[in-house]
Formats: sequence, C-alpha cells, structure tokens
Amino acid sequence: MSGFTVIRAGTAPDLPTPATPKRVPHRGGAANPSAEALKARFGDAIRRVDVVWGETSVTIDAAKVLDIVRWLHDDTSQSYEYLVDVTAVEFRDRALPIEVIWHLRSIKYRRFLRLKGLIEKGNPLSVPSVWAVYKGADWLERECYDMFGITFTGHPDLRRILLWEQYAEGFPLRKDFPLRGRFSRAEQLRQALSANPEARYSMEELSIADAFAELPLDMRERIKHGESTGE
Repeated sequence: MSGFTVIRAGTAPDLPTPATPKRVPHRGGAANPSAEALKARFGDAIRRVDVVWGETSVTIDAAKVLDIVRWLHDDTSQSYEYLVDVTAVEFRDRALPIEVIWHLRSIKYRRFLRLKGLIEKGNPLSVPSVWAVYKGADWLERECYDMFGITFTGHPDLRRILLWEQYAEGFPLRKDFPLRGRFSRAEQLRQALSANPEARYSMEELSIADAFAELPLDMRERIKHGESTGE
C-alpha cells in the first residue's frame, strides 16, 4: 500500500495569520485569489464571479468542470485537495437554469471556493464527473443523480444511492415532484417490499450481514431496536 502526504492547514508560504473575519459585507469584498487565476487560465469558460458574505462563487461553463477541477487540484499554486460536496439547486422560477455546485477547499492555503455550472431548462441534465480527480465524488455524485436526476458522465458506477434502483417516481428534490410522491402509499410500500436489497451487494458485504446471526443474543436485540447515541 502506497503512503500518502499529510496536508497541514495553512502550510503555504507567506500566508497571513488566521483571524476571524469581522464586518463582512453581504456582497462584494475581497474575492478568493483563485478566481482571478481561473480567469487567466480558462478565459471565457469563467462566466461570473460573485462574493457573498465573504465566500467566492465562480460560475463556469459546466462542460469544462473536469478540466477546471483538475487544474485547481494539481496546480501547486492552488492545491484544492478536498472536495467538500457536490449538489444542485433548482429554483421555483422555471425560467432559471438548474445549478450544479461543487464545493472545494484548499487546506494548504486555507481557501474555500464554490463552482457553479448552469444547465439551461430544456437541455440534458448532464455534466462531466470529477471522480477522476476526487474519488470522494463517487457517493456525492450518486446522491445528486438520485435526488435531481443529473447524469455525471464518466462516473464509474452511477446508480441510486438513497432510493432503491427500481424507484420509479422520479427525483424527489426536483420542483415538479409532488410532496406525497406520484404513487399511492400502498403502491410505494408494494414497490419497496418487492425490491431486492441484496441485488447490488458483494459476497463480502453479504457475509458481514450473515455474521449478524453469530452475535450474542443481547447484542442482536440491541442492534435490531437501534442503539441510541452515547450508549
């Protein structure tokens, strides 16, 4: 097994001493230096830069996200080592595009950056996967696909992660999704019970589940009823 490099916060040279921001304006203020670096590097692929409550959001050409993320990760002047989250936003105004959002953090430089890719209504809900750069994108992109129906091209195993694979009601975080779902409660229950939860597990994972029967009786009872935090 190969080793890994420990990254310590704020180890880049010539960084100012950390201090709690004060009197942060709602809009405006100093942008993350990476925003200007992105403009210089990617030109028209950088559509807009906004600073809200001290956080920098960069709107990008969604088709270029893999190239942009790879550069932010690999370039030593940026060093965004950590993918915090991948999510999306759909607004109630149907004319507004859907936003796919990537939260990146540079531990070395103590920087946070939000990337936004816009998908105009009527266009395919598809953007490149960043799994090739951040392996942690695996489950994050699957959740975004599960809830919003956004396809991440290049993902090695894009399938539902919170709902079962045969779930047929659509994508629960889309604005057109009914609060109670599209099917009756009875039909929802029937579909859930008919799903095979073991269909996608490996033999190793199933063997761990089988080991439940070998646990002491009191432990099995405790696990079946759910253990409370702190016990």
